[in-house]
Amino acid sequence: MTGRPRPARPVRPALTAGAAALVLAATLTACGGASSADPDAKEITVYSADGLKSEKGDGFYDKVFKDFEKQTGIKVDYVESGSGAAVQRLARERSNTKADVIVTLPPFIQQADGKGLLDIYRPQGSDKVAAADKDPNGRWTSVVNNYFCFIYNTKELPKPPATWQDLADHRFAGKLQYSTPGVAGDGTAVVIKALHDFGGQGPAMAFLKKLQANNVGPSSSTGQLAPKVDKGELLAANGDVQMNYANMKSMPQQGIFFPAAAPGAKPATFALPYAAGLVRNAPHAANAKKFLDYLLSTPVQEEVSAIGGGFTSRTDVKPTDPNATALAKIMDGVEIFQPDWNDIDKNLDTYVNAWKTATGS
Repeated sequence: MTGRPRPARPVRPALTAGAAALVLAATLTACGGASSADPDAKEITVYSADGLKSEKGDGFYDKVFKDFEKQTGIKVDYVESGSGAAVQRLARERSNTKADVIVTLPPFIQQADGKGLLDIYRPQGSDKVAAADKDPNGRWTSVVNNYFCFIYNTKELPKPPATWQDLADHRFAGKLQYSTPGVAGDGTAVVIKALHDFGGQGPAMAFLKKLQANNVGPSSSTGQLAPKVDKGELLAANGDVQMNYANMKSMPQQGIFFPAAAPGAKPATFALPYAAGLVRNAPHAANAKKFLDYLLSTPVQEEVSAIGGGFTSRTDVKPTDPNATALAKIMDGVEIFQPDWNDIDKNLDTYVNAWKTATGS
């Protein structure tokens, strides 16, 4: 995907005019992946899942981009979308590559690798990232750790739903929504958690079919759901801890929860990190490598919680800021499971198609 006394997390803002122009400018050519961009330009283009940039300009990306340009003279052109959409864009542009770096949630970073869209680069500091949070072949590395969650309206509900079954209750009819699996990283995470909690594709899809009676409908952006929950238009929606924690200052009526598989079971979730990779045939590869090094540098990783409301990717960085303390409290008592990302990457289309069939989407 996917943060923070930090600012309100972006409601998956619209692309800036410059970013949109960058994306739409050049027509595809048969260049075998070559780019029409000036390789010597002091710039890079980053395609990213939403969640790390603020509409107010005081988010994690806002500070990172500004500080990186100040230190290196390299300007960052930013293009935001859902995780799946970012990979699809890269694939469409492979004959005239425009992006230099992609930041997206699993399983879409694995999907990008499987499509041959990533190059090998191990950023400085990646040796301090846990093995589960980076590609063993060096094609992507987690830069901000994060966890899947749900959110609820704290004004309308005195306590969060405890289980999946609670979300299927009639009081959530027309008041529940989750982003679209296969399009949004957090939406795909709904299916991944259901597969785990219900013990396989059959029972997971049977439940999601039942849950569909309460579901408002598709949403390509998870970030658009948080304001609806805060206003009470929705009682519950999916999200991720970094993004929703970041929103709490400006959206105080939302709370984070993790539905358990069944009554009496522990709440559970899984890591959903923002993973970054160097794009194959990146037009500004040298600049992109400097940016990836910068993202994993100790000073930036120390700001992940303080500014971004997320979790550092480096095991040797131990933040003690108020956000880090609050985030640790949110995760206290929550069971963390490890998805089989290779299986999910291999069978993603099967799972998404099964979800479409089950829900009629």
